[in-house]
Amino acid sequence: MELVERCMIQVRERDVETLNMRSFHMHDLMRDVCLSKAKQEKFLYVADQSNACQLATIGRVRRVSVHKLFPIQCIKSPCLRSLLFFDAFLPDEELEKVLLLTMVRVLDYERGGDAGCKLPNDIGKLIHLRFFRLRDLNFWSSKLPSSLGNLRFLQTLDLRIIGRWSNSIRVPNVIWRMEKLIHLYLPSKCKSKTKLKLGTLKNLQTLVNFNTKNCYLKDLINMTNIRELEIQGHFNIEDFYTEELGRNPAIVQSKYLHSLSIINDEGRIDPRHLTHLLSSCNSISRLSLDVKIRRLPKYHYLSSNLAYIKLRKCKLEEDTIPTLEKLPYLRMLEFHEEAFIGKEMLCCGQAFAKLESLFRTRKIKESWITIKEDLKKAHDRLWWDFIVD
Repeated sequence: MELVERCMIQVRERDVETLNMRSFHMHDLMRDVCLSKAKQEKFLYVADQSNACQLATIGRVRRVSVHKLFPIQCIKSPCLRSLLFFDAFLPDEELEKVLLLTMVRVLDYERGGDAGCKLPNDIGKLIHLRFFRLRDLNFWSSKLPSSLGNLRFLQTLDLRIIGRWSNSIRVPNVIWRMEKLIHLYLPSKCKSKTKLKLGTLKNLQTLVNFNTKNCYLKDLINMTNIRELEIQGHFNIEDFYTEELGRNPAIVQSKYLHSLSIINDEGRIDPRHLTHLLSSCNSISRLSLDVKIRRLPKYHYLSSNLAYIKLRKCKLEEDTIPTLEKLPYLRMLEFHEEAFIGKEMLCCGQAFAKLESLFRTRKIKESWITIKEDLKKAHDRLWWDFIVD
């Protein structure tokens, strides 16, 4: 915060719940000063084709950022700990050479792009890895090696890769071995035969792209430290008591869960299953629903701590304001395309005690939401904005 107050960096995004800084902008001059100091102290080295020879003479550098196509063999530092790639192309031979850097702890492919045939089978040799990100890397093969299970010290694993011939990724059932995992990002779509056991990941705080088709729903209850959960695709509760929701066991028991997202472009979710899930998440402050539900669950099934709600493709048929206006801490409300297909929603002055911003897309009809003048007067700081699609 001191850097913000001194105007050395600029806040780009804040957390909805705590208002703490989540990301920031840095001036080019400040960036150059930081890079110069990092190079002087041998804290960080930015490598490209122009300075490859210089890197070979530096023996104590621990962090290398690689830009453009760069020969990995030029990195001679035996104590290298972090390796970040920012190039859009990474051939197979370069991937294989990364395996020689056995002491590396951070391996990050930042910008994705083409990455040859497949992830090397011997990737499990990098046993000291703590952070491993493959987001948006494009492989010819959609099969990940089982040697991933040897990375027992991993704390962050991002498997959101892209298969060139198939969007479905085959993930081996070895993630359960990584008991130290804190952040896990699964592929957005897995092969139908993929079934992952995650019940041993008791330290997990972030779980993205979970679904009940490729994972076990019962494993969620063991994740007592989970803070952020994103469900992508199929979600179904087996042996569900439809008449008495209270007889169904809780899905989530983490008292730290603050963010829940549900995304399903392929179909709808059973409203009873959604209601039971939301009733288990009684501490969340962020809720994002991108799924066809037709009707929002009743107020007493929603967390009273909700500060941010995003609705998209829900195709709600009834006015949701009577439910949403009862949330005492709601500050941000977003209506995206196809969130509501009814005739009208009515906002009056008694609604939304702490609402600070209300967003709706340009694709929505002007008569879609009626805002009474007394509500505008009651909220002098309220932003009535449109999101450009």
